[in-house]
Amino acid sequence: MTEQNFKNHTRLVPVFHFVAYPLFLFALVVSVINFFKTIGAGGGRLNAAALVALVLGVVIGFFYARKFALVAQDRAIRAEENLRHFALTGKLLDNRLRMRHIIALRFAGNDEFVALAKRAVEENLSAKQIKEAVKNWRVDYNRV
Repeated sequence: MTEQNFKNHTRLVPVFHFVAYPLFLFALVVSVINFFKTIGAGGGRLNAAALVALVLGVVIGFFYARKFALVAQDRAIRAEENLRHFALTGKLLDNRLRMRHIIALRFAGNDEFVALAKRAVEENLSAKQIKEAVKNWRVDYNRV
């Protein structure tokens, strides 16, 4: 595996991002088109409406399954980075740091983590600016 850095740290899962999403979009579009065609034709409206409802339910369920997993990962990252900051300084992270900042800070090595966390608060850095400021990149291959 290549060494992770700012330019290559984002991760796409091809089957998830390039197959599942387009399939859901296709199913949704086709089911809606079918529904409107059946309205004009006068028959099969209930079946067409049920198909649209089913596809929407699957899409919404898929979205929330992904969202819930990311929220759980975010909570773990917050706890890990709070613990790391406490181990290095004896204090918890500044509560002005938002989740996006903490996620970005997880890439900073211990030697620059505390200073970068303080700088992020004082200068109101964006997550991208925090990641760009990291010199000693700490890899994270687990988050998707």
